[in-house]
Amino acid sequence: MSANGGRPSDRKSLPVSGKTLLALAKAAAPSPKSVARSLPFPLRPGTVPVGVEPKREPSKFGANYDTDWARSYPARAARVLLLEGVLRPSMTLLAAPILRGVDRLDDLDGPAIFAPNHHSHIDTPLLLSVIPEPWRHHIFVAAAADYFFGNRITATASALAMGAIPFERTKISRRSSDEAAGLINDGWSFLIFPEGGRSPDGWGQPFRGGAAYLSLKCEVPVVPVYVGGTTRILRKGKRLPRPSITRVVFGRPMWPHEDEDSRRFALRIENEVSALGDEGRNDWYQARKRAHAGETPSMRGPQAGDWRRHWDLGDRSPIRRRQKRTWPNLGD
Repeated sequence: MSANGGRPSDRKSLPVSGKTLLALAKAAAPSPKSVARSLPFPLRPGTVPVGVEPKREPSKFGANYDTDWARSYPARAARVLLLEGVLRPSMTLLAAPILRGVDRLDDLDGPAIFAPNHHSHIDTPLLLSVIPEPWRHHIFVAAAADYFFGNRITATASALAMGAIPFERTKISRRSSDEAAGLINDGWSFLIFPEGGRSPDGWGQPFRGGAAYLSLKCEVPVVPVYVGGTTRILRKGKRLPRPSITRVVFGRPMWPHEDEDSRRFALRIENEVSALGDEGRNDWYQARKRAHAGETPSMRGPQAGDWRRHWDLGDRSPIRRRQKRTWPNLGD
C-alpha cells in the first residue's frame, strides 16, 4: 500500500543501462591495492615509518632510457633504409648542402668524435646525411635526455632513426659518458654538439668538455665540423622548415696534446670550428691566414648589445628581411 490513500504508486522503474551496471560493479568490487592491504604482512608490502620518504622506482625514460636495442641488426637495417631512402633525399631538397674539407678525412682510420656547432634541429639529420662512409652507418648521436627521451614515442623514434643515446645537458652523467665510451671502444663513431644546446640568437656558445673528455678517455680523434645556414631553415622556436642553402666544412682530425686537459682541448676544438666557419663564409686562403695569425673571428660574436649582434650576423641572421619588389629594368 502507498502512503497516498492506499493506491499503488504510479511511478515506473527506470531502466538501468549496461554502462551504469558496469560502473556500479567496478565501484562495489575491491581494488587490488585494498585487497593487498588487507592481507597479512608476509603477503603484502611492509609499511614505511612516519617521517621516512618511501622509495620511488626510477623512471625508464630520460637519462635512464636503455638504447641497446638500437644497435641490434634489425634496428641498424631499418636505420639504413630511413637514412638512404628518406633522410638524404629530404636534406638534399631542403638544405642543398655544400660540402668542403671531406678530403681531410682521407687519413682517418677507425672511429672518431664529430664535434660541430649547433643552431637548429636540422643540424642532426643534415650531418647524418653528409658524414662520409664508413662513419655514416656506424655512428650514434648524443641527444638531450629531457627533450628527445621524455616519453616512449620520442625515445623510440630518436633511438631508431638517429641511433641516439640520452645525454643530460645540465650536468655530466656518468651513465651517459660510460655508455658513449663503451660504444666508441666497440668501434662506433660519435656525433656530439659540444655547445650542449641550440644557439638562442644565431651566434655560437662556449664548447663544453664532453667531446674532449671522451677523446682523452677513449684515445680517438675529434673531427671539428662547421655547419652554416640551418638557422634560416628552422630556427629555434619555429616548427615549419623553409628551404635554404647550407654549408658543412670538415676539419682535420684533432688529437689532444700530452699536457692538455679536457677544458683546454675543448677550447682548442671551439677555435678550430670558428676557423672552419670563417673558411666556409669567406675566402679559404684569407681564412687560413687569419687562423695562422690567431685573428679568426669568434663564433660567439661581438660582446655588444643585441642590435649589434643581430647586425653582425649578416646573411646568417635567423630573421629574413622582406625585400621590396621592383620591376626589372628592361631598357628603352
